[in-house]
Amino acid sequence: MAVATEDSIAAAPGPFRMGHANRALFDVRSVEQHATPRRRREPSQAAEIVAITDSSIARITGTFGVACVLLSWAQFPLWVIGGAPPFYDSEALARHLSDIRTTALVRILMDQGIYVSMMIFAAGFRHLVRRARPESDWLGLLALVSAAVWLAVTLAADGLMGGAVLATLQGTSDVSAALPLVFGTLLIYNGSIAFAITGLFMAAAGWATLDSGVLPRWTGWIAWISAVLCALSIPAMFAGPAEASGFYNPGGWGPAIIANFPPLIWFLIVGVVLIRQSRSMN
Repeated sequence: MAVATEDSIAAAPGPFRMGHANRALFDVRSVEQHATPRRRREPSQAAEIVAITDSSIARITGTFGVACVLLSWAQFPLWVIGGAPPFYDSEALARHLSDIRTTALVRILMDQGIYVSMMIFAAGFRHLVRRARPESDWLGLLALVSAAVWLAVTLAADGLMGGAVLATLQGTSDVSAALPLVFGTLLIYNGSIAFAITGLFMAAAGWATLDSGVLPRWTGWIAWISAVLCALSIPAMFAGPAEASGFYNPGGWGPAIIANFPPLIWFLIVGVVLIRQSRSMN
């Protein structure tokens, strides 16, 4: 097959013939195309804005850790409104839920903010552990997975409690649904099952801290103390009938405080430490 060249095109008859002016223009454009260097593509400004660094991840993790604590403490007064629920009196329990329905639903809504904050914190903590020491990544992953299970359990409890509240909105003539729903929350929300998973998270976080050095070592010991207190709260499910005004039983206030406040203190301390570390990273 013959290849068309500039000379052949210029000599071609009819509409294919290239005049001297067009031929000169062809030559100029060819030279410009070969002489002009290609511009290197610079990173866009938008890409620079959304770039994630270790310092920004530390700041985000610490911020959401503190947010988790603040939401939990803001929620605490809502648990004392209306007094203690009578667990074994169906009609009284239904009236109690009907009276505090708005408060109960607000607690559930605030829980969602706590859970979102905790998941972001756990994901960021795992990343920082891996960056500090790659060999400790399995401990960071264990902390992340246990946090996810912890939140899944408490989400189920929120669903049960929300269902119990909704069952009383049309009056208390039929209260058969509220009682089993409330009892279904006792062990998985501020109860023995939740304490076991919380203890696993705290133990994994403490071990990851001590093994990787991602945080000061004393924060790892606080995490382990919290894990031990969670373990001490687990046998409360064997301590007789549930009574909200009692100290140590399946629905008592003692295990809820013992197994909740030390982890919250750890979240607060670690959140502040990470925020300060993010500034030094910059």
